Amino acid sequence: MSKVVLICGKICVGKSTYANKLRAEGNAVLLSVDEIMLAVFGQYAGEKHDEYVRNVQQYIFDKSFEILQAGADVLLDCGFWTKEHRDYAKELYRQRGIPCELHLIDISDEEWRRRIEKRNRAVSAGEGNAYFVDENLLRKVEGGYEEPSEDEVDVWVK
Repeated sequence: MSKVVLICGKICVGKSTYANKLRAEGNAVLLSVDEIMLAVFGQYAGEKHDEYVRNVQQYIFDKSFEILQAGADVLLDCGFWTKEHRDYAKELYRQRGIPCELHLIDISDEEWRRRIEKRNRAVSAGEGNAYFVDENLLRKVEGGYEEPSEDEVDVWVK
């Protein structure tokens, strides 16, 4: 039976890299909020950014059911920063009898800062397709990320 993998972690911890690794290993489709947001809006979606993210997340949840029905696993690269968001996603799939796992990407704060600097250099040089992490975004992450408890996590990636 097909399953859903919720990929959880702060911005710039390696969620997309991990998701692409899983995708390459098996019959899975990756759905990424950032990929869609950047393709449609570029770096800055303005004051409606959070609203657009919610709409894209709902689209991804809806699309995931089509993919699961077709027989592929679904990898959701949505961050799942809050317990409420993680619980919502798990319940959404549980109600439909679809197996769902939470994979947490966990790195040290030092490594996280190093990766942010590396990403920002790459984005500034026009390399890759990722968000530039400015002070405002960094504050948003630090103020809005709720570390999952051990009982929420199915696979802990360090």
